Amino acid sequence: MTGHTTARQQQVAELLDALHTDGGVRVVTGEPGCGRTTFVETAARLFHDGPVRHLRTDRVRELDDALRRAAADGPLLICVDDAHLWDTPSRAALGHAAARVRESGLSAVLLLTVAGHRPVDPEFTGLPVLRLGPLTPGDAALLVEEAADGAVDPAVREELVTAAEGNPALLRASVHRLSPAQLAGARALPRPLVDAEVLAGVAGQRLPGPPGECGDLLLTTAAAVRATGEEDADAGLVLRACGAAAEGPLPEVLARTEGRLRFRSALVGRTVYACAPPERRRAAHRALAGAAAEADGILALLHRSWAVTGPALGLADALAAAAADPACPAPPALRHRALARAADLAPDDAARARRNLAAAEQALLAGRASDARRLLDLARGPGAPASVRGGAELLRGAVLLADGPVDDARESFLLAAGLLAPTAPHAAARATLGAADAAWSAGDPAACLSALAPTYAPPVVPLATACVRVPRTDTPKASAVPAGSLAGNPGGPAAQTPRRCGQPSRRAARVGTPTPRAAGIPPTAPVPDAGPPPGGDVARDHREGMRAVLLGRFDLAAHPLRRVLERGLHGTAPAPLLRSAAAALMLGEVTAARRAGARALAAARTSGSAALEPRALEYLAYAELRAGRHQLARTHAEEGLRAAERAGQRNTAAHHHAVLALAASIEGEADLVGEHAEAALRTARRHGLAQAATLAHWAAARADLGAGRPREAAARLGPLVRPGARRGHFAVWMLAVPCFVEAAASAGRPQYAAAVVEDFALWAACGADPQAPAQLLRCRALLAAPDAADELYLRALGRHDDAGDFERARTELLYGKWLRRRRRLREARIRLEEARIGFERCGAGLWAQQAAAELRAGGAAPAAATEAGELARLTPQQLRIARCVAEGATNREVAFRLSVSTRTVDYHLRNVFATLGLRSRVELVRLVEQEEKTGARL
Repeated sequence: MTGHTTARQQQVAELLDALHTDGGVRVVTGEPGCGRTTFVETAARLFHDGPVRHLRTDRVRELDDALRRAAADGPLLICVDDAHLWDTPSRAALGHAAARVRESGLSAVLLLTVAGHRPVDPEFTGLPVLRLGPLTPGDAALLVEEAADGAVDPAVREELVTAAEGNPALLRASVHRLSPAQLAGARALPRPLVDAEVLAGVAGQRLPGPPGECGDLLLTTAAAVRATGEEDADAGLVLRACGAAAEGPLPEVLARTEGRLRFRSALVGRTVYACAPPERRRAAHRALAGAAAEADGILALLHRSWAVTGPALGLADALAAAAADPACPAPPALRHRALARAADLAPDDAARARRNLAAAEQALLAGRASDARRLLDLARGPGAPASVRGGAELLRGAVLLADGPVDDARESFLLAAGLLAPTAPHAAARATLGAADAAWSAGDPAACLSALAPTYAPPVVPLATACVRVPRTDTPKASAVPAGSLAGNPGGPAAQTPRRCGQPSRRAARVGTPTPRAAGIPPTAPVPDAGPPPGGDVARDHREGMRAVLLGRFDLAAHPLRRVLERGLHGTAPAPLLRSAAAALMLGEVTAARRAGARALAAARTSGSAALEPRALEYLAYAELRAGRHQLARTHAEEGLRAAERAGQRNTAAHHHAVLALAASIEGEADLVGEHAEAALRTARRHGLAQAATLAHWAAARADLGAGRPREAAARLGPLVRPGARRGHFAVWMLAVPCFVEAAASAGRPQYAAAVVEDFALWAACGADPQAPAQLLRCRALLAAPDAADELYLRALGRHDDAGDFERARTELLYGKWLRRRRRLREARIRLEEARIGFERCGAGLWAQQAAAELRAGGAAPAAATEAGELARLTPQQLRIARCVAEGATNREVAFRLSVSTRTVDYHLRNVFATLGLRSRVELVRLVEQEEKTGARL
């Protein structure tokens, strides 16, 4: 079974599940060759609930009879392929039947397919649409193997997948065009790999005229799109270039939206351009260059470059200079196209390599990682100078850090540092930071320190896991931990020996405790700047601060990291702002991290830096988690996951999945925890992401704890937090300690948690985490003797002002349980009611149920939610889905919005209907509107 078949089968299965709760109708559309007919045939094969009917236009009269039988006998699948080819009366009958199925709740499923290169017919307007997208690279590669029916060279397969852009028919036609020797890589491939003949064979019949004879408007639009690589073009520019009336009718293959022209099918536009005679294509580009606003701007120069037929060195130099001008407002995507075209026109290998490298930088910023990889391969050619090869390795490391094995990324960064050191010391410094970032992601502190070590540094002796110590001969006086406060033993003496913040105790050093403040650092470090190198002072400050943190020398880390933070905040470039956010989190300044992350996000969006947008959202999500605002963290992570997937950053997506799993573990959505944790672990295992793996395991354990399974939670968390080969990432495991202590104490095994509490005290003493001091006191209370626990719980509650509702409610719950078991019922009820309210306020449903159960066990019924409506019976995730559906979103749109699978949305929606006693989406819409009007608490 091919990847194409497997992917389509999964998509069909999800659709059939969704249609049970989604009105029973779907209009399936997509590019020519995307497999609409195959999709419907697969649906017919997988539909096991009842009979299947395939209707043709001459059998439309059978439709009413089929629907009557469905009402009487049960489920029925009705398939209509190419419904756009039916005559107007038949389409009207079909649209009327679809409306009946949706509104009346008939047990029928109606699938219609229509062409995607033209507008949807008015008879089908308003029906839910499913647009079949391109195959993923993995599925496309499997389809190549099947279509070739033999050995395919990996490089040839990758070229085929890239050229076909995920279109199944185009992929098969391209494979069948090649000989066995070409497929095996023994003979050169034809250029272009997908030529006009192949394109015309797949999409030529959808053109308004014979291939090669389309009108000026179509060709000019295709040329405008071809030059910039965007999905649409400026309508004013195109119309000026071809002299068309601004308000004239458009061919049906074109659409105009907000001053932009686009082909309804990108494949049709590609076919129009490829099939046009070369002289007509050049004429279209000349007209576009003449119509451009600035004759010497990037866009005009780009079109002029596509209009030339011979050498044009001056034009190529002007194009490269315009694209490299920092004052130019062009987005990275346009700069990438311009520099790549300038490289094609370069007179020698060295100039071509430099321009390909510059084009790869812009492609990476634009979020086009596949284009960046291809250009980097070209930039590393034998004629490239060492500085260019070093720059290519630096960028390759950045690509792999976001989407690849992080150990490979580290090796690329180290190679880049060696190549760049003699001629480009600033770029070499960026490479060493990148190598440290990659080692950090892999959970290898020794490799991280090795990358950061200056040549004059004393030798570093790593301990068992993460703690690294060097002799201290010049340590300035540091503030001591207040006696008997953060690090005080429960019930112990009031005074004890002060310890420098971050300095491990002898016992901690013996077992290899990680650097305490390191746990405040985000899951991943910022992508190395894909632009002009930062000043040497900034790179040096970041390196020195990061190294000092790893060594536990926070007294030496504070000043350089604060300089990094302040310099980034004084500017507007996204990359320095991301480094500011990283520095703020290393300093434990969560508010500053949120500010820097928000500004970095705004700067990335303003500049079109699609590669930096998901990273900025990652910092924001992590900072919100550290501040105890898990719902804001969830919002940023959902958006960041979509941005990471668009940019092809699987590693970044894994971290967003981990954040979403952590947020879901608070809200008690066990299925979401499992889905996001498994998604994070899939990538983490393949790419060596130790941090994402630790966060995902922690989320799963916290979900167990929330569901009242402390033994399972302790079993999951024990290996993560106790010394040993399975201990979690050195900068993350400390975050899971409070959960482990609670799980171990609740499971009747407090002796297993005593040692890690002392490690946690070292970190809490540093002030890097606003939640840690209160969590530490709660941990000590869980392990303390009865005569000391009461005071510790009260002190913990007094420190919870900065820890957020969830952590305070957890302490109230544990204190209430402790009080109830000592028959102090009145006090217990007060604490447990406060815990229940706190959990409800932050959407922690299962935890609120725990508090309610404890209240009942103490003889008191929890107060009912004031003026709560029917929707108050739903879980937080069910409520989100219900609201999205009430706004008119389809299951697929809800899944995209909430960053979950369609099957998960369907599962929750079925539970919503069952809980509320509803039969259709129409009833759900009415209920939501009614409760919003009456002001019921949702």
